[in-house]
Amino acid sequence: MSETAFHTGFIAVIGRPNVGKSTLTNHLVGAKISITSKKAQTTRHRITGVFSDVQSQFIFVDTPGFQNKHKNALNRLMNRSVTQTLADVDVIYLVIEAGRFGGGERELVKLLPEGVPVILVMNKIDRLADKGQLLPFLAQVNQEYAFAELIPISAERSLGLRELLAATRKYLPEAPAVFDPDDITDRSERFLAAEILREKLFRSLGEELPYGMAVEIEKFEQEGELRRIHAAVIVDKEAHKAMVIGKGGDKLKRMSTDARKDMERLFGGKIWLETWVKVKSGWADDERALKTLGYE
Repeated sequence: MSETAFHTGFIAVIGRPNVGKSTLTNHLVGAKISITSKKAQTTRHRITGVFSDVQSQFIFVDTPGFQNKHKNALNRLMNRSVTQTLADVDVIYLVIEAGRFGGGERELVKLLPEGVPVILVMNKIDRLADKGQLLPFLAQVNQEYAFAELIPISAERSLGLRELLAATRKYLPEAPAVFDPDDITDRSERFLAAEILREKLFRSLGEELPYGMAVEIEKFEQEGELRRIHAAVIVDKEAHKAMVIGKGGDKLKRMSTDARKDMERLFGGKIWLETWVKVKSGWADDERALKTLGYE
């Protein structure tokens, strides 16, 4: 690799649900562009994050967690998003939990295209009770696939990320930057606002409710430094509406306040946020409704 040449490449970030793909993307980019929670299906879209330095531009494509548990149209679109992303990148991160490589990972290995370097990113090494198990585990996973690199990290604690970037740089093609040096994502503020509110819903509501829920930004206006955002929370059943709103509207108000504060930090200006709840039965299995909500 020439010391003077600039290198730019697209890196797919794939893995099972809840292995830390979005946390990794956020820490690599240095800003919260992908929402996170402990629930599966938190990431529903491909989200591009950008990190640039003097030598390279890394363009990370955070993907939904690949899974076969749910069979509705939303999940078909999410799984398709993963497979389409793999077809058009320069490097792939297969993110796993350190110490765990099972059927879900092997399903993803089957999808890996030939000729694209795959870096096995072993996340959450700080949670390994017995660090002595790491080397035997590395030997085991090395038998599963011809990984270009095996990199142990903790995304949450930013451990090993410098080593991960250095390993990745070797595989980026020589090419000019695609994004401006200060860009961190190709997603609009409108999209990011919807995602931030959905994160608060996912984190605050019960185990099942989030999977029948979406957010639609019906109006996004900017007046100087002030952004006025009108957001509808979409639920699948009438009974869910009261669960989201809470007694006297307290629950929705609290989640909206938390979302507004995160938006202000990310966008760098004041936010006026109005939220309400709408019922759209069967939206997650209606391809036309999904397209309206931004699912491709």
